[in-house]
Parts: sequence; C-alpha cells; structure tokens
Amino acid sequence: MGLDLVELWNNMSIIVKIITVGMLGMSVFMIYVIAERLIAYSSASGQSIRYVQALGNFLRDNNAVGALNAAKQMKQSPVANVMASGLTALVAGREALKTEGPDDVGDFDLVDSVNRALERVKERETSNLRKGLPYLGTVASATPFIGLLGTVIGILGTFQLLKGGSVTINEIGPKISEALVSTALGLAVAIIAAMSFNFFTSRVESFVIDMNDVSSEFIDFVLREGRN
Repeated sequence: MGLDLVELWNNMSIIVKIITVGMLGMSVFMIYVIAERLIAYSSASGQSIRYVQALGNFLRDNNAVGALNAAKQMKQSPVANVMASGLTALVAGREALKTEGPDDVGDFDLVDSVNRALERVKERETSNLRKGLPYLGTVASATPFIGLLGTVIGILGTFQLLKGGSVTINEIGPKISEALVSTALGLAVAIIAAMSFNFFTSRVESFVIDMNDVSSEFIDFVLREGRN
C-alpha cells in the first residue's frame, strides 16, 4: 500500500501545513549549509596539505618572504591564513630589529609579536570554519519538537472527530496519518542535521589541531633563528 503524499497534504489542517512547510524550508537551507561546508572543507584541506608541504621547504631555506607569498595565494586554507599573519609579523619584526627610533619604549620581542599574530588569526579562522554549524545544531535540536507539535495538533483533530459520535476509520485515518507524517519529517530532518553537525565539528577540530601544530613548529623556527 503506497503512501499518497498528495492526499496526506490535502487532509492536513492549515496549522499542520504551516508547520510542515516550515520544516521543509529549514531542511532546504540545511542542505545548502551541508553542501557549502563540504565544499569549503574540501578546498581548505587540499590547500592546507599543499601549503604545509611547501612551507617546510621555504623554512629550510630561511625564505620567509617566499612562504608568505605562497600563503597569500591559498586563501581557502586556514593554515595558510594563520601562517600569513605570522610570517607578516616575522618579516616586519626583522625590519624593526634592524633599526632603533627615538620613540622606542623597550626591547622588541619578535617571538611574542609573531605568537600574538598567530593567535589572533587562529581565532578568526576557527570562527569561519564553524560558520553554519550553529544552524545545524539548532535544527537538530528543534525539529523533533516542531514535528511533535504537528503530531499533537493532528491528534487534537482526531479527538474533535470523535466528539461527533460514531466515526469510521476512513475519517480518523487521515488525521492519524497527518500526525505521524509530521513526527517522521521532524525526526528525519533532525537526524540528518545532527549527523552533519557532529561530522563537521570533528572536521573543525582537525583543522584547529593542524593550525596549532603548524603554529607551534613555526614558533620553534623563530626561536631557533633568534639563537642562531
């Protein structure tokens, strides 16, 4: 026995229709967020791998300017964006250490300057990576309750029919179906949103680890350079 969606829609009350349309709208935007994040993370991962491989060669040659130029060409990589900030601070700091102006207020700490530059951009990149995830979390937690609201309204409609006396299954069935479809839709959207949220959260954590690792290694490079 097939599920006649058109018949179910026609038998829905106006309130349940509004709830259903609302959940469908949320699911459409959810799919957009999922697709956009998949593309963004794929590009970020590919560019990050290529940049980290190139960065090792630049640092071995003590070529900070080359590493900086390469980072500026990989805008989709959070690792490259973080390193661009740190390398900019390093290049500017090297120039600052060569001169001493009349307004100097103390010794210039190159390592501290580079570290602060890295930390500032890491926070911004982490925030960018999490774009859209709060929406998925909201959908995952809210849609079961929205679907339950439609279920309750559908059941109330069934009770209204029962108040009229004897009714047949043909009269009660559409109201019960209305209630079940609303619940099923809410659960389906919530499951997809929850799974996507958890998957993307793990990807963000992986990017954060990569940014921290590369930043730490870069700070070690700056320290070794200072001692040399």
